[in-house]
Amino acid sequence: MLRSIFMLLALALGFNAPVALANNTPPDVLARTTTQEVLTILKQDKELQNGNLNKVYQLVEAKILPNFDFNRMTQLALGKNWPRATARQKQELVTEFRNLLVRTYSSSLTAFSNQTVEFKPLTMKPNDTDVTVRSEIRQPGGQPIPIDYSMYKTPFGWKVYDVTIDSVSLVTNYRASFANTIRQNGIDGLIKTLTDQSARGGAQPAPRPGS
Repeated sequence: MLRSIFMLLALALGFNAPVALANNTPPDVLARTTTQEVLTILKQDKELQNGNLNKVYQLVEAKILPNFDFNRMTQLALGKNWPRATARQKQELVTEFRNLLVRTYSSSLTAFSNQTVEFKPLTMKPNDTDVTVRSEIRQPGGQPIPIDYSMYKTPFGWKVYDVTIDSVSLVTNYRASFANTIRQNGIDGLIKTLTDQSARGGAQPAPRPGS
């Protein structure tokens, strides 16, 4: 189920656009209009459907990752441990956390089939710089899965800094997992764990509470 949810998350996060457009487009409009582009690519590209990982990595890098603020996400995931890290450790943590998500999303995208994405209306004030874009993933024969994106406005457009899947926060889950590793092995131990996962090509999402 987690693999399926992260595949759906990757689909819904594929709302990349040219810089000029991204800077001036409301976050929900940007998400809705360009998600369709990613869905079309996935439906039409046989190599992606057959699991060509190199091509999947390219799609993730081009269409999904530019919408994340990995520095902010890593800082939130580290929580109280972030100030304790050295400058070198912080840079390595950001790099390895990004690699973790690349592997996770790339692996999940190969499971794409007939899901659709529906974005909910967004009410925001002209001066709002932090919003939640709400969406719902619909699967044939399954219950809709709500996915909410915490986004804030930057000079480079709207960026995602957390995602909540069926009421479970991505950052909060990683924070618990990362804190446990740091308690046992320190910050360098967490970096090594993330590096080893990337080297194996088997990075997995943090477990959901109670799993």
